[in-house]
Amino acid sequence: MVATSRGAGTPTPLATVRKAVRRALDERPGRVLVACSGGADSLALAAATALEAAQAGVLAGAIVVDHQLFAESGRVAAHAAAQVTELGLHPVIVQTVVVEDSGDGLEMAARTARYAAFNEVAAANQAHAVLLAHTREDQAETVLLRLARGSGARSLAGMPIERGLIVRPLLHLSRALVRAACDEAGLVPWDDPANGDPRFARSRVRHELLPSVVEALGEGAVAGLARSADLLRDDAEALDALAAIVHSAQPSATDLDVEVLASQPRAIRTRVLRRACLAAGCPAGSLTLDHVRSLDRLITEWRGQGPVALPGGALGVRIYGRLELRPAP
Repeated sequence: MVATSRGAGTPTPLATVRKAVRRALDERPGRVLVACSGGADSLALAAATALEAAQAGVLAGAIVVDHQLFAESGRVAAHAAAQVTELGLHPVIVQTVVVEDSGDGLEMAARTARYAAFNEVAAANQAHAVLLAHTREDQAETVLLRLARGSGARSLAGMPIERGLIVRPLLHLSRALVRAACDEAGLVPWDDPANGDPRFARSRVRHELLPSVVEALGEGAVAGLARSADLLRDDAEALDALAAIVHSAQPSATDLDVEVLASQPRAIRTRVLRRACLAAGCPAGSLTLDHVRSLDRLITEWRGQGPVALPGGALGVRIYGRLELRPAP
């Protein structure tokens, strides 16, 4: 592997990736794990982490998730593990998962299984963070996917650089630069066939929609989409904070004052309603915009309606100027 210089002049791609990783590691003493699929982006991240970890006083290992979605998945996972072991990362854990599509599609099922593996392996190895190699193009793809689904500001904010264990140090770097860093490090990546499979929505966005957007609007479109995600995240976090204040002032987490909520902007009010639904035991993955809107009509369009049925068997009922969310018995 090539060790890039930190001397004067234009930094090489690997030096740029190392700088991004160094900022992340400086804030996380202890152990981190690099999530590595064997693809170019994650190998570049693994190489940069291996180079920077010792200087940052950080113990750096890796996790390779085998989703078992194709015949050679075990061999691919073992090869990826061997490459990051050669880079000096330790421990390197290959975690085999079972992907079960519960109705949301194979992509979502694989993601759910993968993130569960990250949490499990991190806990078992006392790791403080799992580093993912998402790039600026990944962020732009996420924004386009969620925009097409009619998502709100929170979803359109895309992927955060950091949430819980997950850290994405390369999120503001281009995919081309990160892959050039992989080449510079002398690593040979594996190309996941799923990335080019038109059955998957993200693959279609990556190979058809995003290139069309760039062709029509110019190269700056990718950075613009990523920048929009950053701005929307700022807005969403501010609205969430205001909603938390309003919710905390209610009689209880599931007993809401209709008059107070009616005086709030809809963006705040609906966030309070969502928080109350979760407090009443509604599963987050099953709670939809339609559920929240139905509750909101009990506040803003009151005509003596009956209870609103919510996921998990909960009910929303308006009684004497209060909106009560009753957990399932």
